[in-house]
Amino acid sequence: MQARDYSATETLRNGRPVEIRALRPEDRAGLLAAVGRTSDQSLYRRFFGFKRGFTDQEVDFYVNIDFVGHVALVAVLQEDGLPVIVGGSRYIVVQSGQAEVAFAVDDAHQGQGIGTAMMRHLGTIAHNAGLKELVADVLPENTAMLKIFKASGLGSRTGRQPDAAHVVLLLS
Repeated sequence: MQARDYSATETLRNGRPVEIRALRPEDRAGLLAAVGRTSDQSLYRRFFGFKRGFTDQEVDFYVNIDFVGHVALVAVLQEDGLPVIVGGSRYIVVQSGQAEVAFAVDDAHQGQGIGTAMMRHLGTIAHNAGLKELVADVLPENTAMLKIFKASGLGSRTGRQPDAAHVVLLLS
């Protein structure tokens, strides 16, 4: 299955099914709605600064991806019979064999295993694409993200910097 067609269903800790699938251009409104439901603290952890609004150019960057150098997945739950994006993950290739990885899950759905599931699927796609490492800079207080990386089952190296932990996940 190609990355742009990726789709899998997982069962969350609370027993609900979640679809982990490739981001589509038509997900623009759903992605923005998910950001709108995310707390300032969670957005700070994701963007290393307070970020509530995005320019059209930034939104285009996050939504219009090529699934080669930039791959993105969303987590979709059924809420009142409608599909709702509750999280997103992506990697962007920064150099040959290495990509930077990032995640966000809206606050109401954190702690259910969505981030862990997205990490597993994104890691599989990255490995199948021939990448060797996924890297991330994580704020030290973002213990949930650090736990996701630890639970990934991938080999890792973590370096400490004054304002962040630098995590390298080994895909092979």
